[in-house]
Amino acid sequence: VQTPPSATNLYSTQWARPQASHAVSSTLLLWVEGAPIADSQCGEYWDRRNGTNGKLTLPDSCAPKVTYVPPPPPEEESAIFAPYQTGINFDKYDEILVDVSGFNVPSAILTFAEAHLCETLNKNISKAGYLKPTPVQKHGVPIVLAGRDLMACAQTGSGKTAAFLLPILEMLMRGDVAASQFKELQEPEVVIVAPTRELINQIYLEARKFSFGTIIRPVVVYGGTSTGHQIRQVLQGCNVLCGTPGRLLDIISKGKVGLSKVQFLVLDEADRMLDMGFEPDMRKLVTAFDMPSKQNRQTLMFSATFPEEIQRMAADFMKTDYLFLAVGQVGGACGDVHQTILQVDQYSKRNKLIEILTNIGIERTMVFVDTKRKADFLAAFLCQENFPTTSIHGDREQREREQALGDFRSGKCPVLVATAVAARGLDIEHVQHVINFDLPSTIDEYVHRIGRTGRCGNVGKAISFFDSNTDLRIARTLVKVLSDAQQEVPTWLEEFAFAAYGTSYHNPLGKVFASVDSRKVSLILYFSWETLKKMLA
Repeated sequence: VQTPPSATNLYSTQWARPQASHAVSSTLLLWVEGAPIADSQCGEYWDRRNGTNGKLTLPDSCAPKVTYVPPPPPEEESAIFAPYQTGINFDKYDEILVDVSGFNVPSAILTFAEAHLCETLNKNISKAGYLKPTPVQKHGVPIVLAGRDLMACAQTGSGKTAAFLLPILEMLMRGDVAASQFKELQEPEVVIVAPTRELINQIYLEARKFSFGTIIRPVVVYGGTSTGHQIRQVLQGCNVLCGTPGRLLDIISKGKVGLSKVQFLVLDEADRMLDMGFEPDMRKLVTAFDMPSKQNRQTLMFSATFPEEIQRMAADFMKTDYLFLAVGQVGGACGDVHQTILQVDQYSKRNKLIEILTNIGIERTMVFVDTKRKADFLAAFLCQENFPTTSIHGDREQREREQALGDFRSGKCPVLVATAVAARGLDIEHVQHVINFDLPSTIDEYVHRIGRTGRCGNVGKAISFFDSNTDLRIARTLVKVLSDAQQEVPTWLEEFAFAAYGTSYHNPLGKVFASVDSRKVSLILYFSWETLKKMLA
């Protein structure tokens, strides 16, 4: 067993030295003949797609039992309804273009009062500080209330969670849902699935907030915590079951949850739920158990990006007359984020990062990297440079992940180094800066990353390091995202984009919306082919 040369030379042997500001847990890296046993890839999706990826595995009987029990959520009303501060550009949401495709589209609402929600829900909306609905809520709420399946694509930080929770809770209340109570088999009316633990817990807290003062009881289940504890929580009563795919299927397979009474199935970050290895779990969820068929349940899918191939896959889970809601330049970047692209080679990134953080000061900053190991190394390096930093990625224990997010939210560690596990859905107030230390391989992931700032009308800044040796694959689509968001495009980036192969600048249909209903694309291609045949006849 050797210490990797990169760890000693690049980061020094003192990186794990205890420091007051050092929130990164020390990790022992094992090397065999100079090669790491675990060459961690970006995010926690990698192992689903590629098996153990070289990791040593133990039989289940030898694996350590997870006993971690997360702290209970707050019970004080003031904590449950902690207000979210909207930004100076919140009112500009009204100017965002919206497109709803499908037949018999319900009329949009302009105020929450027009949705005719029950008194308790209206009180909770008011307590939460919601003054008026965002575009995705104006259109999404009436669509769900009308009983329609929905595929919704809207900018990051635009209020998608409330767009499905509010109408679902209203319909449960209208249907005289039974009060949850202790039973050995719980049969929830709502199942909500999201790809990461942090995101599903965030959705659960929102569900607790909006269901406050009602008989509806949300419960959350996710990996990295004691299964027994979560089963006990479920058995106490469960109307709304929020979960990550693995833990959700585990508890269902143990016979603790039945799906026969499910009225609503929600996939948040749906493009990831049907990609990156989660698709088999989703198909198992709707076919292997007693889940009602898609004709007998309402299915809702939400994300900021919806590639056409994922849309076609998602259609397998939905009724044929589902509605597609596109809000603004979705699939593109939020206009409230000022984007800067810097040409920085691999060996200059750390110095450039130090320079930027020095200028930023103590403002809350998320730094994205491409591997789990780099996240810990970089966080430790920044701590040595006197920048209080923590890290989050898929290999950290749940207790450590929660501690890292807690330290970041509280300002104890204003810098968070993260992999893709934190790129989606996380809603952390006052994140002023996002830095892509490593650019992702896809433009969708870029959009989600920079969407951690500039939320709810607040202004944010995103800085990305572009290395021509590794990032040419994203050059053309990056130019398009910058142009669509009316951001400055460096001349050197345009030159790289012009020379790049295999990608295109523009959508072939020249559409206003960056994500479009794939059924429209098929229709356009069909009529184009029919027209061509007539011309050739």
